[in-house]
Amino acid sequence: MSATPSPLQPSNPHGTETRSTAPDLNGLPDRLVPEFIAHWVVKTARSAEMISWYGRVFGARVVHEDSKIVFLTWDHESHRLALVKLPPPLRYVFPLARFRRKTYGIDHLAFTFPSLTHLLRTYERLKIAGITPVWSINHGPTTSLYYEDPEGIRLEFQVENFPTAQQTADYFNSREFADNPIGVDTDPDYLLQRLRSGAAESDLLTRGAGTRPGTTPRSNKRAITWKTL
Repeated sequence: MSATPSPLQPSNPHGTETRSTAPDLNGLPDRLVPEFIAHWVVKTARSAEMISWYGRVFGARVVHEDSKIVFLTWDHESHRLALVKLPPPLRYVFPLARFRRKTYGIDHLAFTFPSLTHLLRTYERLKIAGITPVWSINHGPTTSLYYEDPEGIRLEFQVENFPTAQQTADYFNSREFADNPIGVDTDPDYLLQRLRSGAAESDLLTRGAGTRPGTTPRSNKRAITWKTL
């Protein structure tokens, strides 16, 4: 752990200090930090299913495969995902392993889309392929669709609801976020319908924009169920 406090965190090491305003993100110091996340690695007894799923969802292609490992990529990187192959029977030895995420450890990985149109077109494409989100919600800072791969790893596909990171940081300190830090469930089909009817993306990124008339969406803690957890 660094002895230098992060400019985004309280300086009190015991965490008793709180911020009433967001830090100025333009004033953060330059630091020697990694440029981006290069890849992640999954140990899996479902390598064939994982290759197929990431092929459909990301357009991933195999760049190398042998009896022990698979490397996949979908952009300029040599590989974005590596699958370490485990014996298939291990999926039965740890039948509850996929539920560990619901209670402990890393919860999900998040991927940002350039616009709501891109996000909803991806939703539509995957729905046709039989892949649907386990949770659709407007968090406030983002509009998000959560998917789970064959190993139960959760991936958040999101679009930013604010045009700048500073505005998002400011929103974290707003009364609206304090009252409802989780968000409001949204109907992606209804959002897509409104988008195609000519609604502006900026209007569709507000909380409640994805609620069909006559329905009451789950909100805040009520949005957390065993499925969405």
